[in-house]
Amino acid sequence: MYDTVLVPTDGSDHTAVVAEHAADIAATRSATVHVLSVVDDRAFLVLDDDRVEAIRGDLRENAHEAVDGVATELIDHGLDVETAIDAGHPAECISEYADDHDIDLIVMGTSGDQYESNVVGSVSQRVVRQASVPVLTVGPDVGR
Repeated sequence: MYDTVLVPTDGSDHTAVVAEHAADIAATRSATVHVLSVVDDRAFLVLDDDRVEAIRGDLRENAHEAVDGVATELIDHGLDVETAIDAGHPAECISEYADDHDIDLIVMGTSGDQYESNVVGSVSQRVVRQASVPVLTVGPDVGR
C-alpha cells in the first residue's frame, strides 16, 4: 500500500521525529522515501531585486542541508532514499511532487504556530486539503 513515502522538510526542530515516523512506516513496507525541501519563493516578493539572488542562494543552501539531514537519518535506517529541492509555494510543490512521483503517503511535521495557522494557514493544513494521497502529520510535541 505504501511503496513510496514523501517527507517534506524545512529543517525545523522536530524533523528528526518526523523522519522516525517515516522510517518506521517505510521499513515495514520496504518503501522508498523521497525527501523534499521547497524554497518558498513568496519571500522574494518584498525584496529589492539586487538582494534576491543572495537570499535565494541562502535559502537553497538551507534546503539542501535540511534534505541531507533527513536523508542521512533514513539511509542509516537502511532505506532507499531519493532527494529533491524545489522552489515555489510549499504546499503546492509538495502536492505536485506527490502526484508527479506516484507517492503513496506524505509524512510531514506541523509547526504548531498559532499565528501562522490563524492568519495564513499552515503548509501542513494546505497539503492535507490539496494532496491526492494520505497525509500523516506529526506535531512538534510528539516524541518529546
